[in-house]
Amino acid sequence: MKFSRTLAIIFGILAPLLETVRRWGTWRDYPPALLDDYILGAFLLAGAWLVGRRFGVGQRLLAAAWGFTCGLGYDSFFEQLRRYRLGVIDPAPIPSGAVLIIKGVAVLLAIVALVLTLRAAKPISSFDFRES
Repeated sequence: MKFSRTLAIIFGILAPLLETVRRWGTWRDYPPALLDDYILGAFLLAGAWLVGRRFGVGQRLLAAAWGFTCGLGYDSFFEQLRRYRLGVIDPAPIPSGAVLIIKGVAVLLAIVALVLTLRAAKPISSFDFRES
């Protein structure tokens, strides 16, 4: 859980920050492309925080946050790949190929974190979401 929680804090801070830098001059073209990373960051930070307060419930929230991150990351990576193959230049201040590699590594790390979080989770024996 320590790896997953630490990575959630790192992703939760870096994803919104880096996306803001990436889309600084173009975010008004399609605001959801910027806002989804803020939602992702808040979700991961909330999960990481709750794991430290109420472990069982926090684990479930962190698993959900990693699942959300994997879903967004999957779409983002393959859309980036499609645009890269079409020669569309990314708005980031770094080459489009570098953005593609960063997104690919991020998705792989998110998948690893999701698997580790799920493996550490205890089965839910009832619908009582108080501390387990």
